[in-house]
Amino acid sequence: MMKTFTVAKAASKGIVMGKAFVAVQEDLTADTRSIKDSEREMEWLKFQKAVKDAVEDLRVLAKDSDIFAAHLDVAEDTVLHDSVELKINSENKNAQLALEETVAEIVTMFESLDDEYLRERAADIKDVGKRIMCGLKEIKSNPFESISEDVIVVAEDLAPSDTANMDFRYIKGFITEAGGVTSHVSIMARSMEIPAFVGVAEFRKNVTNEDYIILDAVGKEIIVNPDEGTKEAYRKKAAEYKAMKAEFESMNNLPATTTDGRTVELFANVGSIVDVENAVTRGAVGIGLFRSEFLYMENTKFPTEQEQYDAYKKAIETMKHPVIIRTLDIGGDKELSYYKFDEEENPFLGWRAIRISLDLKDVFKTQLRAILRASAYGDIRIMYPMIISVDEFMAANAILQECKEELRRDNIPFNDSIQTGIMIETPAAVLCAEDLAKVVDFFSIGTNDLTQYLLAVDRGNQKIARLYNSFHPAVLRAIRTVIQAGHKYDKMVGMCGEFASDEKAVPILLGMGLNEFSMAASEIASTRYQIRHLNYEHCQALADEICKKSTIAEVREMLEKQ
Repeated sequence: MMKTFTVAKAASKGIVMGKAFVAVQEDLTADTRSIKDSEREMEWLKFQKAVKDAVEDLRVLAKDSDIFAAHLDVAEDTVLHDSVELKINSENKNAQLALEETVAEIVTMFESLDDEYLRERAADIKDVGKRIMCGLKEIKSNPFESISEDVIVVAEDLAPSDTANMDFRYIKGFITEAGGVTSHVSIMARSMEIPAFVGVAEFRKNVTNEDYIILDAVGKEIIVNPDEGTKEAYRKKAAEYKAMKAEFESMNNLPATTTDGRTVELFANVGSIVDVENAVTRGAVGIGLFRSEFLYMENTKFPTEQEQYDAYKKAIETMKHPVIIRTLDIGGDKELSYYKFDEEENPFLGWRAIRISLDLKDVFKTQLRAILRASAYGDIRIMYPMIISVDEFMAANAILQECKEELRRDNIPFNDSIQTGIMIETPAAVLCAEDLAKVVDFFSIGTNDLTQYLLAVDRGNQKIARLYNSFHPAVLRAIRTVIQAGHKYDKMVGMCGEFASDEKAVPILLGMGLNEFSMAASEIASTRYQIRHLNYEHCQALADEICKKSTIAEVREMLEKQ
């Protein structure tokens, strides 16, 4: 019997079909027995052996993938080792239980973060823990080695270690119950152009290995056991999508210019060098948001100046176009394993981002010196997050000036004219946009937080998630206010929130005069195609009318008419 399931969002677009392959997960539950004092050394040796084996495997995989290079860092992390050793020697826990509890503690820290991209890094910790646990339990099986025909893999979740064991001649798509669009399976699926849905709750109970699946990650549907007529219709749809995608990508080297001559820049949001490489491949003409916090989150201590310099230098040399580095955006809900943050009643309004940088001056100077040194190799720009006043911006730039003077004394080259801008993500920044525009070099609108703060809606709270909507008239008017303020003082205004790649938002933002759209690299081709088929004057008229609307429903109704 044919069944159709509608899915809210695709992790990687495309249309494929094949038999269901329902992945059976190994039981990696830890042995809960307590050990005797005399067993402590043996349990510690077991753990060390499992880590050694995992590290050897990861070193091989890391040669071809930065994902596994990051996993290698986790496997060798002294924080992980020290915690396991403490639980074995002080709490008489066996190696399996000590590992399980340690991984759970670190994962909990990452999963509590507000930033989805950072939150998904918990999957890295889980995957390394799984690899070490397999060693402790002497599990060697590969559940995907028997696949020899076209299949759609259906699983609770898929970690990088799972996908490393797959034969992609036969695996055509993924459907997982866990994960988000920034998880590794999503990133990998997009980079390999494998259609995928993630976060499809309880889907596995609806299929068996005998079922046939159409995965339509364009129309956002999953069809189980389609009839022949439906299969033929989707074969035609898949061919049409493939042709359309080829047309999108044929424009990768063309500018994002409207039919009447308005050109904007399409940048990418990244969190790693792998992301930068993907952005280059996808035709990005710059990096609009380099999330520098990854260098802090994936470390056991504050990263050194040299470590940061190496990463920023690699980014600009890879991109060869502007790279905007957001300074450390952490704190409150984003913790570090090696730094103790005070408990806060409301971390979203707490000690975070630029507030931390201005207080922890030595940490801030280390980052700024690294960025300045890397700026000698290309157009690197600095972006301060969570700015609410001209005073904060000037204070940050004063510290930057100190760093310049230090480097100058040491005869270390840097770009003395490096641009400094801010993220607009608070109501205060919107209301003071003209004052800020007089002193900054550029604005970048962070619509994720701006929407949350303007509407007083915690986007992570499911009870009120329906209220979180960037098409709210207040948000649209705020965006227009910022763009107008920036342009009044001839400053470039960009956007690095998800709204920048929303196909319904693009005409509005274009009409408002947004100069730079920064997004996930996978969205660049379709956004470029859309812009090249839009008329700027028409979009201006649309934006003017949209900003007069008083309800979200009226905004959507007008967009539908377009």
